[in-house]
Amino acid sequence: MATTDRMPMLVEGQRKLEADLARFKAERPEVIDAIEEARAHGDLSENAEYHAAKERQGQIEAMIADIEGKLSRATIIDPTTLSGDKVVFGATVTLLDEDDKAVRYQIVGETEANAKDGRISYNSPIGRALIGRKVGDEVEVTVPSGDRYYQVDKVEFV
Repeated sequence: MATTDRMPMLVEGQRKLEADLARFKAERPEVIDAIEEARAHGDLSENAEYHAAKERQGQIEAMIADIEGKLSRATIIDPTTLSGDKVVFGATVTLLDEDDKAVRYQIVGETEANAKDGRISYNSPIGRALIGRKVGDEVEVTVPSGDRYYQVDKVEFV
């Protein structure tokens, strides 16, 4: 199902998608050569190399279509051009948990999210709870491990 929703992302997310797209497009000729070579071996019904190459070709084409779709819907946002006191896409937010331990997250697009690096999707439970909040606001987040409570300590645009 195709969607026409805009997809916010940072410049580095766009670059990563463009690099992935170039890599998949570069792999196309290799897979076509593998299909031709496997086809030359004869009977295609029992030719595992042929079926593997055709499957890989399908995967590559699907990935190319997916990435091109994301790039065509992308709205590129540079957080350094933003300002204000509200949490918005691209903001880096410092939160204090119930024990006053600081945690820091940057609100990013789905393709850029990596919780280990402190980058969470705007569609994640924490991301959705933070959007629109200001310094001093208390935030309750329901995550798979239970309810979490945070206080917004700082909002930065870096």
